[in-house]
Amino acid sequence: MNPLDPLFEPRSIALVGAAHTEKKLGGVVLKNLLSFGGEVYPVNPKYDELMGIRAYRKVRDIPAPVDLALILRPAHEVPDILRDFGGRAKCLIVMSSGFAEVGETALQEEVKRAGKEFGFRIVGPNCMGLYNPYRKLDTFFLPPERLHRPKKGNVAVISQSGAILSCLLGAVKDSRSGVSKAIGYGNAVDVTESDLYEYFSGDDSTEVVVSYLESVIDGRRFIRSAKGLSEKKPLLVLKSGKGTSGQAAAFSHTGRLAGRYEVFHSIVKQWGIREVADFDELLDATKALSYQRRSRGDRICIITNGGGSGVLAADECMRQGLEVPAISGEKKERLGHLFPDFFVVNNPVDLTAQVKDEDYVTTLGELRDEYDGFLIIALPNVFGITEKLGSLLAAAKSGLGKPMVAHIAESGITKRITSLLERAGVPVYPSPERAVRGLRALLSK
Repeated sequence: MNPLDPLFEPRSIALVGAAHTEKKLGGVVLKNLLSFGGEVYPVNPKYDELMGIRAYRKVRDIPAPVDLALILRPAHEVPDILRDFGGRAKCLIVMSSGFAEVGETALQEEVKRAGKEFGFRIVGPNCMGLYNPYRKLDTFFLPPERLHRPKKGNVAVISQSGAILSCLLGAVKDSRSGVSKAIGYGNAVDVTESDLYEYFSGDDSTEVVVSYLESVIDGRRFIRSAKGLSEKKPLLVLKSGKGTSGQAAAFSHTGRLAGRYEVFHSIVKQWGIREVADFDELLDATKALSYQRRSRGDRICIITNGGGSGVLAADECMRQGLEVPAISGEKKERLGHLFPDFFVVNNPVDLTAQVKDEDYVTTLGELRDEYDGFLIIALPNVFGITEKLGSLLAAAKSGLGKPMVAHIAESGITKRITSLLERAGVPVYPSPERAVRGLRALLSK
């Protein structure tokens, strides 16, 4: 049993700071917890009942120990609340702010000491909490109409920042992916990214892990846990605080020094941990990895009906360290017999504005054994491309056995084609370059 199981899979939850209205954060959290299948114990000294649930005046009135306690009270009250939970909780999430991030380091140290004294694990303080759609567990203080939760899926999202966590969740939802679990861990007084890496390495519902970092507390443990996780499933790390101003911002956000980025970058590269350059790359790689499994190789075939888009994709392949080799003589001759003379049978393969849906499938069938990954680019503003392209490519993908991504340019039928492709597990991107970056995430040498 992992020590964090009561955090992500609790059977009972206490909420200290519960409120009677969704105009208060404690009310938003309590409303979200109404869907949770286990026991919920709201704590508020003014009420005997909140939202139809029996409420308790103080922590000691709760009739039984709990797996998880949520604390939404002013910072100066938190140490005493923790002591009240001594022996009566396994994990706690301190969502309250007002600790080291505003200079109250002594108060934060008091929280840390309480955790060690009573043996419970603490997430936070200054954090957004967690979301586990498989258990209908939602501790976020943002109402669903303001933050649309993603569906169940295979992506675990770990973020030191609640703001970035909410952005990542929105992006995952928009990409038609889903999450296994998501957590914001804030100031990391106890539970750190390393604890979470170790937990998700053994989590069966998680196949991809996305991690936003502002600081690393224990460098050696970080490398050990990140490396261990990366050997089992994809881990994507986005590190902020790369420059002087970014480091200062990170300190004011979580109260922890970000350290020299050059050292961090060098070490993670040395140990083969995948660091992404920016937020867009993180999203593009996450989408690809949530749809398809990684494969080996770096030989890319680009199939397009727009020459310029193919050139942009080829340029990005070069920047990403991917090869775009020419088609072999035998295959080139074969395609030359199958296609009109004005099709450009090269790599990129340019099917021109006179393309037909079936031409993409023909090209894939002929070249499937020649390349390690395929990028489909379709500009559907020509007569030969119809909604049928989505179902044809989906069928072709099922027998391809290699990574395939797509860029479908905007037109009247784009959404329908995209929907068919993504339901079949082919991620679609809004530009050739982003499609290449998604494909790059699926390939390793």
